[in-house]
Amino acid sequence: MGDFQAEFSGKMNFYVSAVDEILRHPDDQPTIGLILCRSKSRTIAEFSLRGMSQPLGVATHLIGKELPDNLKDVLPTIEQLETELNNAASTIEAQSEE
Repeated sequence: MGDFQAEFSGKMNFYVSAVDEILRHPDDQPTIGLILCRSKSRTIAEFSLRGMSQPLGVATHLIGKELPDNLKDVLPTIEQLETELNNAASTIEAQSEE
């Protein structure tokens, strides 16, 4: 985890496009890319995201020990995220082998 770099927006645009093309179901909402960084320059972030066609966001974050109660039932658990990421990686690997 580090400071925001301009190339992060290009990579995220790639990943969002890949998810939409390969994994997104017709009834899913549009994919949104989130880039979490230790710090960011507002100017660099704005220029990096200008002209991007995919919905992307850049934010700084603080790691807390526990989620607020109002978010616990809304957000997936770490285990659920890991399972989804592993499934997505397996799907992409299988498709690239075809």
